[in-house]
Amino acid sequence: MPPALTATVSSTDCRPGCGACCIAPSISSALPGMPEGKPAGVACPQLTADWRCAIFGKPERPACCSGLQPSPQMCGETREHALQWIGELEIATAPCRPSHPTRHPT
Repeated sequence: MPPALTATVSSTDCRPGCGACCIAPSISSALPGMPEGKPAGVACPQLTADWRCAIFGKPERPACCSGLQPSPQMCGETREHALQWIGELEIATAPCRPSHPTRHPT
């Protein structure tokens, strides 16, 4: 069994200066500034200069954002760890895409 992470984040607090959860995941629902959603790896327009969510706790915040809670596994010790962990989760949960374009009968 791998050693437990001794992260600087608790189950209820975000690590200051991180913002990984506002960058790494895709968001399929509309959010202020991105009515078509947000692609993975793109910073949310609601991410402030100090890496906080400008719409935290507000009704316009997407439900998927509210559901993503900080954890030692996700956040790790560094922002880079969090970006990588969430990025890998994004890839693992992405819908399958066909390897070849659909062929139409002629």
